[in-house]
Amino acid sequence: MSNTVVRVPVARGLLYLAIAGTTWGTTGAAVDLAYRSSDLGPMAVSFWRYVSGLALLLLVRPVLRPSGKQPRLSHRLGTGVGLAVFQTAYFGAVQATGVAVATIVTLGAGPVLIAAGARLALGERLGVGGVASLAAALGGLSVLVLGDDAGTVRPLGVVLALLSAAGYAVATLLTRWAGPAQDSFTTTLWAFGIGAVVLLPLAAVEGLLPHTDAPVRVLVLLAYVAVIPTALAYPLYFAGAGAVRAATASVVMLLEPVSAAVIAVAVLGEHLAPATLAGALLLLAAVMALTYAEARRS
Repeated sequence: MSNTVVRVPVARGLLYLAIAGTTWGTTGAAVDLAYRSSDLGPMAVSFWRYVSGLALLLLVRPVLRPSGKQPRLSHRLGTGVGLAVFQTAYFGAVQATGVAVATIVTLGAGPVLIAAGARLALGERLGVGGVASLAAALGGLSVLVLGDDAGTVRPLGVVLALLSAAGYAVATLLTRWAGPAQDSFTTTLWAFGIGAVVLLPLAAVEGLLPHTDAPVRVLVLLAYVAVIPTALAYPLYFAGAGAVRAATASVVMLLEPVSAAVIAVAVLGEHLAPATLAGALLLLAAVMALTYAEARRS
C-alpha cells in the first residue's frame, strides 16, 4: 500500500459529509422496518451492520488502493468504541422513541458536545458563524424536547440519543485530531472490526439471528444498511471530518436528522409535533450557516 499523503480539500470534505449525512438519514427508517419485520434488537442490528460493512470494504480494498497516513492504534480503538456506542445507542433510541425524534436529538446534541471538546482538546475557535450555528442547533434541540405536547418524545429514547451523541462526539474529535492526511479507508476498516468485536457478546445475549415471517425483507433491509449508509458513507465521513473543523463536521451532519424526519413522516407514518418541525428547521439553518462560515474561512 502506498504511504503517499493525500489531503482532502475543504470543499470536497464538505461534500463528502453532506453525502454521508443524507445517507445516514435513511438508516433509522431501514432499521425501524427491520424491527417491525423481526425480533432483532439494536445490538444485533449494529453487529451485523459492522460485520457486513467490513466484509464489503475488504472486498473492494484491492481495487481502491487506499493511501495516506495510517491511523494510530489509540485512534483506531477510540474510534471503533465511539462508533459502536453511537450506533447502538441510536438504534435503541429509535426503538424507544421513533426515528425522527431519536435522530434529531442525537445529531442535535452532537455539535454542542463536539464544539466543547474541540475547544478544550484541540484549541479550535468557533468564530461568530460557529457560535450562531451551535446556538441554532441547541435551540432546535431545546424546542424539540421541551415543546413536545403530543407525547412523541420519550425520556428513555432521549437518554439513549444523548449517549449516542457522546459516542459520535468521541469519534469525530479523534478523526479531526488525526488530521486530513489519514487513511480514511483503513480507519473505517478498523472501526468496523473493533465495533464488531465489542458488540458480539452483547448481540449474542440479545439474539444474533432474527425470528421472522419475512426473511427476504429483513435480509434486503440489512443489506441496504450495510452497503449505502455503512460501506459507502463511513469512508466519506472520515475523509470529510478530517478535512474540516470538528464543529463544522458535526453541524453539516445535521442533514441526517432533517432527512430522517422527512422519511419518518413520508414512509413510516410517524406524526411530528409542531415543535419537532420547528426544531428540524433550526437544525437545517445551522447546517447552512456553518457551511457558509467554513467556506469563507477556507
